[in-house]
Amino acid sequence: MTTSKTPVYDERLTAPKSWWVISALFGVSMALVFLPYGLIAALIALVAGTCLAGLYVSSQGSMRIRVTSDLLVAGDARIPLTALGEAEVLEGEEARAWRTYKVDLRAFMVMRSYISTAVRVEVVDPDDPTPYVYLSTRAPELLAEAIRKKSGQSGAERE
Repeated sequence: MTTSKTPVYDERLTAPKSWWVISALFGVSMALVFLPYGLIAALIALVAGTCLAGLYVSSQGSMRIRVTSDLLVAGDARIPLTALGEAEVLEGEEARAWRTYKVDLRAFMVMRSYISTAVRVEVVDPDDPTPYVYLSTRAPELLAEAIRKKSGQSGAERE
């Protein structure tokens, strides 16, 4: 039985693996800085630097996007699917355009620099000044299809 709490689509926007390598290298560089003060100081700096950088990387990967039976949940935002219109898959240059020169400052944006694909969903609620929702996602087709299914749009309505 599907309830509003059960997600039909669930994605965590995690940081890429290269960021974790960089956080480990940050710890090593901190150890090298503190090496002249002794081996113990260098080991403490290694652990502390790696942990601090790891916390930062982890915080960047804490965003979740979910589609439930009646809501689109992106971070702290909860948008009823009845307030959403057409979901458009954006890839490459088109996604970059909507992040930069085509952006409407009133739009709700969930952007991650390390994800090049996105979904743009129109907001059709007349009481909401937000024109659209822009969501960075690694699976834009799946997210758009989940929004279309749950908001009652058929695949024939898409362009």
